Amino acid sequence: MEDVLRPLVVIGGSLAITLFIGWAVDWLLRRVDARHPETPLWGHLRRCRLPLQVTVCTALLSGSYDKTRARVVQEHESAIGRLLALVLIAATAWLVVRVSSAVVESSYFRYASSAHDAARVRRVRTQVTLIQRVVAAIVGVVAVSAMLLTFPAMRTVGTSMLASAGILGVVAGVAAQSTLGNLFAGLQIAFGDMVRIGDTVVVDGEWGTVEEITLTFLSVRTWDERRITMPVSYFTNKPFENWSRGGTQKVATVLFHLDHTAPIEEMRERLREIVRKSPAWDGRDWNLVVTDTTPSTIVVRALITARDPDDAWTVRCEVREKMITWLRDAHPHALPRIATAPAAQPPTARLERERGRELHDRHDHHDRLARFEDGLRKDAPHPR
Repeated sequence: MEDVLRPLVVIGGSLAITLFIGWAVDWLLRRVDARHPETPLWGHLRRCRLPLQVTVCTALLSGSYDKTRARVVQEHESAIGRLLALVLIAATAWLVVRVSSAVVESSYFRYASSAHDAARVRRVRTQVTLIQRVVAAIVGVVAVSAMLLTFPAMRTVGTSMLASAGILGVVAGVAAQSTLGNLFAGLQIAFGDMVRIGDTVVVDGEWGTVEEITLTFLSVRTWDERRITMPVSYFTNKPFENWSRGGTQKVATVLFHLDHTAPIEEMRERLREIVRKSPAWDGRDWNLVVTDTTPSTIVVRALITARDPDDAWTVRCEVREKMITWLRDAHPHALPRIATAPAAQPPTARLERERGRELHDRHDHHDRLARFEDGLRKDAPHPR
């Protein structure tokens, strides 16, 4: 009977104590969070309840499993002890990563709630994300090393590895040159403020938003919901466009290739009406000028200011669509046409042509009338 009750008491007592500690810590964090809602740290720490319970339960079992005096435990005491030690190390690393993430995220949210500069907020977010990944990587390496050192055979291997650390370091550095380059490039991006999460960039002709930055790669979400993943070393070795640097305000450009008879002044008036009705225009400035000419067309450029790249894209499409529609309906002669096709004439040229045709018809009528009268005079009998 004792062989059955003793294991139940040890294991059941460890589980009961674990559940009580988890409940007590969670209750305490909820109370503190309710009293201090301005600090999100306590709410984030509540996510550490599960790794805390696993750590506490494993620690209790590691210290009391030999008290069960069960036959299975006595026969496999060494294996059970090593297994509990491995679980304890892993659970402790899990708890440390969760606690560090909670502290870092709470610091970021407090900063973001009080900051007014969106660019600085994105910069801090990028740095916080990479700091979390660095901490998780360091804790993971330490935990794996500690787990390996629990095996006696690995201690001998570790001693021999330390003896040849110089040679192995050189070999590893050459073999992992690109990986280490991406690692240091990620740190350079995070703390050099080259690109941040949420920045609008143009990479290899693709326009998108930086969605994720890690220590080795960077993900860009394009306007059509595609994801472009590239090594972070790309942003330290090649030029790219960052539309979010130095403020979000942008100038939208629209180019029109038109006929030489295009009504420029009327186009300016039409552009003024379009931008004043557009919600994407920020009200700063706009203009329309002729920037180039060719033997068959002229290049008309419209500039409109916007608050951010998204509004710049919207107002560019709106101006292009409404201006082309207006030219097609009101001034079709201004649109470029194939040289071999008959071009539509502007209203003034059409009036002049009609007036010239009327004058020509009138002169022709007078000439015919004069010839007729002259013929009558020749045919009339001469008085004798």
